Amino acid sequence: MNSTTSFSSYSIPHDRIDRTRGTQGMFWFIVTEAMLFLMLFFSYFYLRHFASQWQAAEPPKLGPALSMLAILLGSSGILSWGERAVARGHEATGRLAIVLTIGLGLAFLAMQVSEYRERLLISRPTDDAYGSMFYVITGTHGAHVLLGLLMLSYVLILPRIGANDRPPHHPMKNVALYWHFVDVVWIVIVAILYLLPRMQ
Repeated sequence: MNSTTSFSSYSIPHDRIDRTRGTQGMFWFIVTEAMLFLMLFFSYFYLRHFASQWQAAEPPKLGPALSMLAILLGSSGILSWGERAVARGHEATGRLAIVLTIGLGLAFLAMQVSEYRERLLISRPTDDAYGSMFYVITGTHGAHVLLGLLMLSYVLILPRIGANDRPPHHPMKNVALYWHFVDVVWIVIVAILYLLPRMQ
């Protein structure tokens, strides 16, 4: 090797690193949030086994949870449709998908508030271990939905929402990753908090 060869000729171009930095950052953010929910689920099963008073009231109604699940799955489908449209250069369609996803996300939060109002009449967080975990887990998820809506709103006002040469380089892709993660978490929540208590 020529001793005068510049080390920079073997380095990764700066612009390539910059273009992928946002997606990598979102990936690791999702990993940390997944660990948070994993610990919450672990706490749920730990208390379910060891708590002196696990569950005094009946399980929460399954109907609203399944309706909220349908809303989130539908929103993920719409956002995926928007992603594909943006990849083909149809950013107007992508923006429409974001608007529809935001609307469905707001509907989810409205249904969660309604569920809380009804649930608090028969079970409060201080009544038993299950009640505590129910409100902590679903409340944490609701906060993540709200954060996802803020991210979607931010992307909506950007001049470009597809791949571009200015940061954020892949706004639609990155926010969709987070939204799909939030939807997957709700599937697990429905299985653990709503279905599992009915199988005992």
